[in-house]
Amino acid sequence: MIRPNVISIRAYHEMKRAEQEDFEYHARVLTMTKLELLEEMVRFQEERSRIGELTLILLIRGRILFKQLAESAETQELRELSRSYRRHLELELKDHLEKRSG
Repeated sequence: MIRPNVISIRAYHEMKRAEQEDFEYHARVLTMTKLELLEEMVRFQEERSRIGELTLILLIRGRILFKQLAESAETQELRELSRSYRRHLELELKDHLEKRSG
């Protein structure tokens, strides 16, 4: 049986609220140099490992970070890696919201 893509209004508003709160992070990422972006990627991975899971905030920040990494990547490999991880985060976010809805 195929499950429809349904999320609760509460989960949707939770995500939107978290995105609103991360405008500052988004602005900061946009001003980072390529080296700073790579350092931020390492910090992101360390934070994920420390927490042991991808929280809503990490999912949203990861989307922002890996989008910027993909856009500023000088090599095809880094661009593909960034896009692939961003897609992974999108799926994780969708799953997170569906779990919150169910």
